[in-house]
Amino acid sequence: MFHALMSLIARCWKPFGHGDDAANAAAAAGRECKDGLLWFRDIGKFAAGDFSMAVVQANQVLEDQSQIESGAFGSFVGVYDGHGGPDCSRYVCDNLFRNLQAILAESQSVVTSEAIQQAFRRTEEGFTALVSELWSSRPQIATTGTCCLVGVICRQTLFVASLGDSRAVLGRRVGNTGGMAAIQLSTEHNANFEAIRQELKELHPNDPQIVVLKHGVWRVKGIIQVSRSIGDVYMKHAQFNREPINAKFRLPEPMDMPFLSANPTILSHTLQPNDSFLIFASDGLWEHLSNDQAVDIVHSSPRAGSAKRLVKAALHEAARKREMRYSDLYKIDKKVRRHFHDDITVIVLFLNHDLISRGAVLNTPLTIRSALDH
Repeated sequence: MFHALMSLIARCWKPFGHGDDAANAAAAAGRECKDGLLWFRDIGKFAAGDFSMAVVQANQVLEDQSQIESGAFGSFVGVYDGHGGPDCSRYVCDNLFRNLQAILAESQSVVTSEAIQQAFRRTEEGFTALVSELWSSRPQIATTGTCCLVGVICRQTLFVASLGDSRAVLGRRVGNTGGMAAIQLSTEHNANFEAIRQELKELHPNDPQIVVLKHGVWRVKGIIQVSRSIGDVYMKHAQFNREPINAKFRLPEPMDMPFLSANPTILSHTLQPNDSFLIFASDGLWEHLSNDQAVDIVHSSPRAGSAKRLVKAALHEAARKREMRYSDLYKIDKKVRRHFHDDITVIVLFLNHDLISRGAVLNTPLTIRSALDH
């Protein structure tokens, strides 16, 4: 009976290799599960503690991509909120971490803000080259892009790099009260923020149409809400802002300089013993939950299933806003579901400061990517 039970459990783990390494990696990765359009790993281990991960699909093709990488360098988490299609977010998920690895190998150094900046630049250049290569056969790839949110834990330093409007929030214990403070670590580059509109106006002083209010939403050139992204090359290079891309993306005036940037905002934070957990999530979550609400949900519940719990809380709120029951929203299929909420990706990292201070690493490197489609 015992062996039959263990065999059943073993079949639930996703293998990462062979023999003992596969078993170690599977145990670290946690069990992958699906429930309709929801994909999740309730709990797993990475080099700096435990993690929980969940994704719910709303678009016809999942535009969010995400990954967790853990190894000798430390730990890397990426959330890529694609728009205009999945091409750019998939490319970034395939290449950004690899580019960072290559840069660190070339310089034989630990992670720095400069190395992360360089990895973003290489990824942007690589995607632009791909668009150029595919221009004659798949020109619409020029209109795909992705917001990027990256967290890297190296030794006792956390780096958070952001393009667009995904968000990283730290849950920090407050004294001995049992309370938890929510601290936003990422900068959002969305034209709906006055500071971002001002930044764009200063960069483009001779362009009165650099930000336009359209249907109650501020947009760069009246087209896109975010001012920074990887991809969206039709807004960065004049040679891609022409036929045969869709007319709604083509601008009548000449492009003297890029309208969007791929230069991330990077924060460096020395982890403190009262830093309890980190929430990395695409904009789909933050449309429905505040920083305080998200931190409270994680803090007041068991670690296992934290990411899934946040996704479901956002879905309940999306249903409430449309005056419908969650059970009815749950039945709505992808594509139609996009009228109610966006793709949502959540990764929660629970910090083990003993592991972090010792610079501990997993015996087997951990690599996890969310499903391409559910």
